[in-house]
Amino acid sequence: MKRIFGFLIGTFVGGLFGAATALLLAPESGSSLRGRLSQRGQGWVGEIQSAASSRRVEMENHWKALMGETELP
Repeated sequence: MKRIFGFLIGTFVGGLFGAATALLLAPESGSSLRGRLSQRGQGWVGEIQSAASSRRVEMENHWKALMGETELP
């Protein structure tokens, strides 16, 4: 199990370094690269906020259902 976990961590870290290297060596101006990365980041933030909001609503509904089923003394 430790070997698999170590392999996955190594793969993830290697991927991060590879992505950073690709961005630094990309034949694109710095301002356009920053703009593109900013747009992507904002899109990811929006997706994460939407998913978190949906999950919160699901959990609230589940909590209300559980509280309705519980008999209080």
